[in-house]
Amino acid sequence: MRDYFDTIVGTMKYITIFLLLTLISCKNKTNTDSITETETIIKTESKVETEIEDGIDETVYEMWDSFTASNPEFKSEAVPDSDSFHNNEYDANRLADLIVNGKKKAGSSLYFWFKEANADLPKIGTKTIVTNFDGKARAIIEITKVDTIPFNKIQKDYAELDMGTTIEPLKKWKKAHWEFFESALGQSGDKPTEEMLVVCQWFDTIWPE
Repeated sequence: MRDYFDTIVGTMKYITIFLLLTLISCKNKTNTDSITETETIIKTESKVETEIEDGIDETVYEMWDSFTASNPEFKSEAVPDSDSFHNNEYDANRLADLIVNGKKKAGSSLYFWFKEANADLPKIGTKTIVTNFDGKARAIIEITKVDTIPFNKIQKDYAELDMGTTIEPLKKWKKAHWEFFESALGQSGDKPTEEMLVVCQWFDTIWPE
């Protein structure tokens, strides 16, 4: 009878120890889950606050995160500037499509604007996250070459890269950019000229959506 009693007592001790270990384990897991959940909430709230403050769409950050995950050598770089390639919805979305498809490989702006803003010209290696008109990220581009060329000296091969077409590219480039520059300059009372300097930027699409 005593042996039977000792066996029962021993079994109860093992059950008690097991229950204590299980409770401790569950408590630790609950604490860990709570910490992980808290960290996630903090990170999410921080990200939302950042997006609200800078007005940048979350897809911009998501695209940069995807790019740096596959290219860890760029993880230390700040998120590049993001912008669309035009000031109206139709053209901004059309040009974004051409960039994603690798057809548009150049962009043009006026040297006058950089001079007025006392800003440096774009540098080789500079990355930009191209968005559609609504600010949604479409692609990451990287500048490979920069030059200033008079409007009337732009060549067909450059116009092809900028317009993303081989059908009358120079004619289309001159018409589209003259109208755009004329409209933009007119807001400050200036007018375009055939000799105005154009900042030409060649780029590669290094991360399409």
